[in-house]
Amino acid sequence: MGLTVLEKLPPVLDPLPGGKQMVNSVDFLVNWARRNSLWPLVYGTSCCAIEMMSVGGSHHDWSRFGVEVVRATPRQADLIILAGTIVEKMASRLKILYDQMPAPKYVIAMGACTVSGGPFMYDNYSVCKGADTIVPVDVYIPGCPPRPEALLQGIMELQECIKKESIRTPRKPMPEPIKVHEDPWTKANKEWEKSEAARKDALEAEIAEFKAANPDYKAPKPERKAVEKIAAIPHKPKPAVGLSAVDIYKAVKGNFVDIAAFDVVTSEDETVEDVLSAKNSDYMLEVKVSQNQYIDLIKFLKTDDKLDFDFLNFVTAVDYLDHFDLVVNLMSLKFNHLITVRCEITDRQEPKIETLSQIYASANWHEREVYDMFGIQFNNHPDMRRIFLNELADEFVGYPLRKDWQDNVEGRYIPKPY
Repeated sequence: MGLTVLEKLPPVLDPLPGGKQMVNSVDFLVNWARRNSLWPLVYGTSCCAIEMMSVGGSHHDWSRFGVEVVRATPRQADLIILAGTIVEKMASRLKILYDQMPAPKYVIAMGACTVSGGPFMYDNYSVCKGADTIVPVDVYIPGCPPRPEALLQGIMELQECIKKESIRTPRKPMPEPIKVHEDPWTKANKEWEKSEAARKDALEAEIAEFKAANPDYKAPKPERKAVEKIAAIPHKPKPAVGLSAVDIYKAVKGNFVDIAAFDVVTSEDETVEDVLSAKNSDYMLEVKVSQNQYIDLIKFLKTDDKLDFDFLNFVTAVDYLDHFDLVVNLMSLKFNHLITVRCEITDRQEPKIETLSQIYASANWHEREVYDMFGIQFNNHPDMRRIFLNELADEFVGYPLRKDWQDNVEGRYIPKPY
């Protein structure tokens, strides 16, 4: 019996003797069947999915509540339990799945990330600020993660909603998904400040009244206990392996006079070598080099027999607002010593630097990631294209790890208000 046929029953049967009771019986039977035969779609994206799986296990066994047949296709499901974080790249896929489900269909949002973005609510571009920005939601289950019993409670709440539906008043389409979320912390904080101000005024009035009634009252002074001092735990440096930081610095400085040790502060009567000699054996040297000597320095570090930095750990970048620092970390597998090379890029409009992919093959992947996150282009790179946001390149404006990217993503970014 199709839904359109059910909708035609009330106007035909209600005027007849006993017709209302018959419609009520059909109503009860249809709702009883729907609420006790929910077929959820497999959809778990993060930690909450583990809790959802445990509800389907033998200990909790949601089949006792009429949620037996978990489906792998939206065309055979009438319920989505959104369990876990929903990222922007997944949002369009979720909308497609929801649209392909036959009506009537229901949605349960499980967990803080699904309900509101959770810990990713602020200062984040990639996580949706709630499932209701994508699809309509019937039941919200808070928690991080919620207990399996909470999901069972949510299912029972949904079943109560289905029980109250009627073919006389067919299920109305859920409201359109919320497009923009306000900042809940700021709203709650204002309400809290308002209540605190009222409480403070009432407290001050009570204090003034008490002082007037007890002018000679003196508050007792609590006895302060001496705080036990815990001795500092001495730092135990790792055994020296390979060349020390000062030896590496001398070897590099002997061939590249213009380099500088990064974040090393010297006084008038000491040199950089003196400061580095006083460092622990596990201290890692960081040097800063200009773009003109960047490639030559990397080649020297790899080919010099005493240094032999033959392994590229990573290439990344740091945004200082007025410039970028490209950061390259190298390791010698033979001697087991490390070095970090920093190179300043001052052009923020079109940041460019030479590629290391001809020196270290693995730089190909690292530099593509830096380009995707910071927009730094690497000259002569064999495959200079985005690596993570390639499918979102048309709609995602800017580069997400730059400190000015949020200027271009209105509605997708809520700055932390505290």
